Amino acid sequence: MYFYKFARILMSIIFKFFYRVEVTGIENIPQEGRLILCSNHISVLDPILLGISIRRPISFMAKKELFENKLVGKILSMLTAFPVDRGESDLSAIRNSIDILKNERILGIFPEGTRTSKIDIESAKPGVSLIAYRSKSPVIPVYIESSYRLFSKVKIIIGKPISFSYDKKLKTEDHKNISKYILESIYSLKNK
Repeated sequence: MYFYKFARILMSIIFKFFYRVEVTGIENIPQEGRLILCSNHISVLDPILLGISIRRPISFMAKKELFENKLVGKILSMLTAFPVDRGESDLSAIRNSIDILKNERILGIFPEGTRTSKIDIESAKPGVSLIAYRSKSPVIPVYIESSYRLFSKVKIIIGKPISFSYDKKLKTEDHKNISKYILESIYSLKNK
């Protein structure tokens, strides 16, 4: 965790120089306890921005291709990120996610699975719902708005926690619909 704290301080200094970061809704992040942070994904800078904006460490799910470079993979691991195979159901990534949450930490997920510049609710992956269901974790929607041009404003809007009551066994279609609801919740923050 020391490396994470060091990287967070360093990146905070760099980002404050190059961008005007405005965070609203930070009070919606509890000081402790498990939660899944779900955000839209517009840039490779999104995880860094979320990591410096939220005081608690966030363990991000990251595409496995990033870990193919040994140096990059080592740095990502030191930042508590872990790989996910986006092409198939990755049981290892789901287990890692649930372990993070069982340890009362924050899991960071981009429900669309990749960077996107337009809203497509149908692109929501069912894995977000599955992980929330299995770990009984609340989900916090986050909306990032920015062009990421140097010295431009970056807005981060953190929504209120969403808790689900899973009183029955859910099917894949149920998980897909819940994940779409989470994605809709993220984009609904855009106008707030």
